[in-house]
Amino acid sequence: MKVNRHGQAKILSPQEIAWLFDGKLGLVADLKVFRLLIWLVEGKEFGAIASLSLLSYIEGLPTERDRALFGICLYTTARINEACSLHTADVYGADGRVRDRITFRRATIKGKQETRSVPVSPELRQLLEEYWSACPYLFPGRWGRGRICPESADAILRAAFKRLGIEGASTHSFRRTAITWMHNERVPIKHIQSISGHRSLSALQRYIDVTEKDKEMAIATLSFRSQ
Repeated sequence: MKVNRHGQAKILSPQEIAWLFDGKLGLVADLKVFRLLIWLVEGKEFGAIASLSLLSYIEGLPTERDRALFGICLYTTARINEACSLHTADVYGADGRVRDRITFRRATIKGKQETRSVPVSPELRQLLEEYWSACPYLFPGRWGRGRICPESADAILRAAFKRLGIEGASTHSFRRTAITWMHNERVPIKHIQSISGHRSLSALQRYIDVTEKDKEMAIATLSFRSQ
């Protein structure tokens, strides 16, 4: 897990992913607000009204663009630079519909490896259908010029993590989370490599997180004398 932006990016939990893309309900932290409610509300319905009023909505990723951008990172294992460099035509057809596969061009891939295409999952398709870009780049920069830079995308994500109380995560968390999730679901490692674009299996395996529970399950298979 990253501490002060050092170390490996955190693997996100399903709950944390839901918070990012759907938002989070939290409690109102300002006691002044609570005292004001007590003063304003009287009678037997106070408890129910106050309980509702103490709940607040904490926004995750604030725009359709942000959810589409980081959705691509999560559901295709794309690096942030690869996602930021996508052209609109790499994701949408001439009719404006989401393509069945996203194309990552060789020029934008780390190490200038060969172009790769990744299928669009149903959850990613939903995020992409809520977004549209009329510019050549899928995620244009300020005033529609060029593309959004990875540093700007990183700042947007870090602000969302801070609002939601998620620590130790970064833009690379989406890539590590997706790779670890597929590995835990017993997807063959060569299949994962074809999606992630890693040069070697050894490089890919460094992305796979091993938890204490994984180690406990591995040790539990060592049953020799009871058979």
